Amino acid sequence: MTIGSFALVPWLLSAVAFQGDPIPIERAARAFGEIEAASAADGGKLWGHELLGPVLFAERASRAVVANQPDEESKLTEKDGVFVGVLPPEVGIANTSLQWAGVRWTMVVWPLPESRYERAWLLLHECFHRIQPLLPHAGSDPPNAHLDGEAGRAWLRLEMRALAEALVRRSELRERSLEDALLFRAQRRALFPTAATEEAALERNEGLANYTGLVLSGLPEWVLADRAAAKLERDELSDSFVRSFAYATGPGYGVLLDELAPGWRPKVDARSDLAQMLATAVSWKAPEALAAEAERRAARYDGAGVFADERERAAHRAELAAAQRARFVDGAVLALPIGSRFSYTFNPNDVSTLEGFGSVYGTAKVTDEWGILEVTSGGLLLLRDSRGMLTGLRVPAPADPDARPLSGDGWTLALADGWTLGAGERAADRVVQRAK
Repeated sequence: MTIGSFALVPWLLSAVAFQGDPIPIERAARAFGEIEAASAADGGKLWGHELLGPVLFAERASRAVVANQPDEESKLTEKDGVFVGVLPPEVGIANTSLQWAGVRWTMVVWPLPESRYERAWLLLHECFHRIQPLLPHAGSDPPNAHLDGEAGRAWLRLEMRALAEALVRRSELRERSLEDALLFRAQRRALFPTAATEEAALERNEGLANYTGLVLSGLPEWVLADRAAAKLERDELSDSFVRSFAYATGPGYGVLLDELAPGWRPKVDARSDLAQMLATAVSWKAPEALAAEAERRAARYDGAGVFADERERAAHRAELAAAQRARFVDGAVLALPIGSRFSYTFNPNDVSTLEGFGSVYGTAKVTDEWGILEVTSGGLLLLRDSRGMLTGLRVPAPADPDARPLSGDGWTLALADGWTLGAGERAADRVVQRAK
């Protein structure tokens, strides 16, 4: 959330489209009422701020929006107690928070989940992101590239299995499973120097948001641990953890912290690590023979099977990386700068790492002062420097550099006035630049 508009919740839930209006007003108004009721029930106790605020539902195909309040620039019109309009093309549509028409909104993509509790979980997750800048523990969007490799993924999957067990067990079984989860996390972080900082940052960002959605969803308190465990079990099957793992681990650790370390939330700051807070609460420390003990305990969770799966995936991943390198490094490319109005939306379940260069997003919409780039297939490379900061974008070179709008393999680009293409570093490369 610190650098643009992100697709914040990778829900794979049942949501249905309706005939007639792109966003039926009665259904939208009912959802607004659910947010209001959940916020009132919380009363600001969870984070010290009311979750209720400006909310905008947006439908991608029509770009229609329905809001719970007016904007500051008269872009929305009142209709039957809500406010309707159409988003301009430069505004990305995603589950996120954004500044638009003079208002900081919670935006949620329509249609919403049909399940009452799944819907509330999603809505309150996104409401958290709107108040996140007011909190002392705003997270970020670090690359977490180690979670795209064999060892990083395997130890994360084992952690997720143990954490799920800790959530649904009691007494000695809970204690043992929780220690296993912390052990597997410690082993992973011992292998990758940046893992602790990067993972903690994403858990403070998306993990706390998804924890908030779960605990304020209206579900009875006694089922929260089971729902958090089910989320871990589902997400352990994900093909990409780079940007998505915290959606599952955040609720898992948060629910356990509520039980084992009451009063933990006011202590969270910009350096906090949820698992470390839990380790402190239960007086757990990593053993000296960390690797050997982790290997031994992994057998409880079919560690051999997990590592076999990940070796097979790593072989396929090497083939994919070679194809991505051919597409974004060796082949002719169009390079785009990071400008002052950079924002992007993407699928967090379709992000991979191209080692030495940055992150590949399978699909994305990027807006900046130079225009609107839409990537529908084949991916987009976001270049990162040694600190993980974004430095530029690449897609394959356009089929016809003189065509407008520009297009290439899997992408289209509508250039803004005052921008054009220039020569790139190599003869076939092109770069987006200001017109002279």
